[in-house]
Amino acid sequence: MENIIINPILTGFNPDPCIIRVDDDYYIVTSTFEWYPGVPVYHSKDLRHWRHLTNILTEHTNFSGNPDSCSVWAPALSYHNGLFYLVYTDVKRGKYPFKDAHNYLITAEEITGPWSEPIFLNSGNFDPSLFHDEDGRKWLLNVCWDYRIEGRNKSNGIFMQEYSEKEKQLIGPLYKIFDGTELRKTEAPHIYKQNGYYYLITAEGGTGKTHAVTVARSKKITGPYEVDPKNPMLTSAHNEQLTLQKAGHASLVCTQTNEWFIAHLCSRPVKGKYSILGRETALQRVKWTEDGWLRLEGGGNEPKDEVKAPNLPVYQFQEDSNDTDDFNGEMLHKTWNTLRRPADESWVSLSERKGYLRIKGGESLHSLTDQHLLARRQQHFQCEVETAVDFAPKSFLQMAGLVLYYNTDNYVYFYLSYDEEKGKCLNVMKCEWGEFEYIPLIIPIGEARVCKLKAKIEEDLVQFSYAYEGDNWNLLKKPISIAHLSDEGNGFTGNFVGICVQDLQGTKLHADFDYFHYRPINNNLEGDMK
Repeated sequence: MENIIINPILTGFNPDPCIIRVDDDYYIVTSTFEWYPGVPVYHSKDLRHWRHLTNILTEHTNFSGNPDSCSVWAPALSYHNGLFYLVYTDVKRGKYPFKDAHNYLITAEEITGPWSEPIFLNSGNFDPSLFHDEDGRKWLLNVCWDYRIEGRNKSNGIFMQEYSEKEKQLIGPLYKIFDGTELRKTEAPHIYKQNGYYYLITAEGGTGKTHAVTVARSKKITGPYEVDPKNPMLTSAHNEQLTLQKAGHASLVCTQTNEWFIAHLCSRPVKGKYSILGRETALQRVKWTEDGWLRLEGGGNEPKDEVKAPNLPVYQFQEDSNDTDDFNGEMLHKTWNTLRRPADESWVSLSERKGYLRIKGGESLHSLTDQHLLARRQQHFQCEVETAVDFAPKSFLQMAGLVLYYNTDNYVYFYLSYDEEKGKCLNVMKCEWGEFEYIPLIIPIGEARVCKLKAKIEEDLVQFSYAYEGDNWNLLKKPISIAHLSDEGNGFTGNFVGICVQDLQGTKLHADFDYFHYRPINNNLEGDMK
């Protein structure tokens, strides 16, 4: 196979990448917002092949009650003197005009943990990163969020303050080191030391189509910082024909072969409009010019679908596929995600009925505290998901089934419930940009104990089908649009596919799921966008 990196390297919802190298190992962490566990770690040895190694925020965190697209923003990973450091923001409220946001630091000797209890750093801003200087001092960088600024986005440059490892707190004066450029909305700061300069990399232009990467430099860490005269260094803003849109929020890594790469977020909108897969992670090859600026190798400032891989041995991981889960294990696979809280024995079990996943009914799909939902990222434009559920509802307030979920305002739910006249039946409900719609199909399935549910996704449409007598599948009358399960106007995540149970009577009636299958229909990770 040709020695190339195919973008995006992390498909589906994986925004705000922070990449580091430790000896011969490369690690990327990404934002998770309201999804739990927080902060997945992706591992590679050749920058071409990546595996989901672990999740970091599995303890000492509580996101219950946090609004959609809040909680974990922009985690930044670093490594120094045998210790991994992670700084992250827990956003309690992210809407105009304030940011109720709190920044924390945790450490571990191994990337797989155990991780320390969080150390509180500061509040009121977001996108922290920690720079370890050559003189032993450590510096925390943040967005400067100023509610006095006109407009809805009030990012007003970058703050920096020293962190004392001995005192476990920030010390000394607070420096404003960068005002940003005319692109505005300056966020996601990272500092790198190279050839006597401190290089400050930031994201600007917001998180949509005008997203961009800005580079500035200074001989002193506290500034003043000189902006790259050819700014922005990376953007998709001026070319709607690019596969990779919304390029921005970047971090740098240098290989052991002295080759440089930049990891950045991107988006591949379906039909040029709907970022259903969310914001993903891509890699670009970069170089330093003779006058000391960072440039994309090959010229220009637009992200490329394919780039030359580093001069490293090819390393493919031998891992079992996580696309099929028959629920025969003792623990949930790390690919599963829940909302705001862990999947604990109070509501989910692999032991109460061997070979099945038992989920006890929780609150509605609009709940911010007690949703009983397990889901995984949608990673392909064309895919099929299937499950089989054993459920015995006695009220229309009891539901279990297959869900496509972006957030509390945007989902499509194909579910089993109960109708007073027809008994056990199938229905569909959806919420589209906050507008709820109940679709009263009321398809009776009689006394059938188990019902199979399937969702076939093709770009911005989903076709549901069901079977309750053998494998005789029945299609619903027409596909349903899922264009609303996208970033545009909604938030910062991406579509998830999964299973859930509700019991709005509060009796915690359970449903048993026999399996969950995720099958790509088109294995081309770039998708068929033509």
